[in-house]
Amino acid sequence: MSRRSPRSSVAPSSTLPVASPSLLDPVGPVDPESAPDELEDLDDMAQDNAGGEDGTGSRDVERCHLVVEPAAHGQRLDAWLSAQIPAHSRSHLKALIEAGHVRVGDLVITTPSRKVAQGQGVVVSLQPTAQSQAFVAEPMDLPIVFEDAHLMVINKPAGLVVHPAAGNWQGTLMNGLLAHHAGAVNLPRAGIVHRLDKDTSGLMVVGKTQEAVTALSRAIAAREVKRQYLALAHGEVPESMSVASSIGRDPVTRVRMAVVPGGKPARTDVQRLLCGVWQSEPVNRHDDLRPTRVISGVLCTLHTGRTHQIRVHLSSRRHPLVADVLYGGAPALGMNRQALHAARLGFAHPITAEPMLFEAPLPPDMAQAWAWLEDGATGSQTGV
Repeated sequence: MSRRSPRSSVAPSSTLPVASPSLLDPVGPVDPESAPDELEDLDDMAQDNAGGEDGTGSRDVERCHLVVEPAAHGQRLDAWLSAQIPAHSRSHLKALIEAGHVRVGDLVITTPSRKVAQGQGVVVSLQPTAQSQAFVAEPMDLPIVFEDAHLMVINKPAGLVVHPAAGNWQGTLMNGLLAHHAGAVNLPRAGIVHRLDKDTSGLMVVGKTQEAVTALSRAIAAREVKRQYLALAHGEVPESMSVASSIGRDPVTRVRMAVVPGGKPARTDVQRLLCGVWQSEPVNRHDDLRPTRVISGVLCTLHTGRTHQIRVHLSSRRHPLVADVLYGGAPALGMNRQALHAARLGFAHPITAEPMLFEAPLPPDMAQAWAWLEDGATGSQTGV
């Protein structure tokens, strides 16, 4: 197995400050109550939910034979099945009916509201749930920056989901890790110790042994894993600011996080690297109403690891990320996903204690956007 260089250039190299040794310095004791969300997510990982000891689930179809008892005469088929097979949710059983996997007598029934009658025989083909098939190995071309026997560092592309969840049960980084090395099946979340959002690109560290996973998780909790991000944000961000606002679930829109009283402590340091003006291309040659936007290129240093932390903190200061629709950031500079990239990752090797520093260049979409912004910063027209 090849050992790749733990360092590569970051674009734009002229604007990202050179890392100092302090990047890897521990920051002292940490309050367990403010441990990063990544660790809390790891704690509630339920490997046995996959349906097998190896975490890969079972593809065998079980057939369940039932008889409608007198007391159930006239009940809806889906409701009756839910009472008879409590291990499966009513929504899953309803889906099985609609997919033609339930037979009542000699007929295949596809209407969940169909009434059952006393004495009828019912056969259900219990197809595996999406969740049970999520933890399977799927070979994929993993963008590995560094790998040894204990860990690997990945430069995750935008669009890749880190681990299975509703709507993304397959094709995730976890599926790729399960295919990449045999030991992943015995590790919580296949060794994943922290996450990046689907549309955020950049560096992640993954453990390959239980010892490494445990040590990396403890290092994250102790704020000893250092992460810096490059981002494009709307407006003229202050030259330097520190946002220390607690984050929790948005009480109105549950898919969002928000700065809320009683949330979990969170801190992000923000340094403005450049600021420019961008104007979209005209819809037609007579269009003189093109919006002109001021946009800042920033370097963000995380001191905590809350869900959507950088996105929430910058949005709370009225500087949402470019193309971050969830938090009010309008598209610009050709970006169609939130302009956020995990550019730098520093930590001590969990086994050897060797200081390690990794840097990843901006992906093509964000590199082009950054270049356009640099043009705008010098006063010329930018963007398309």
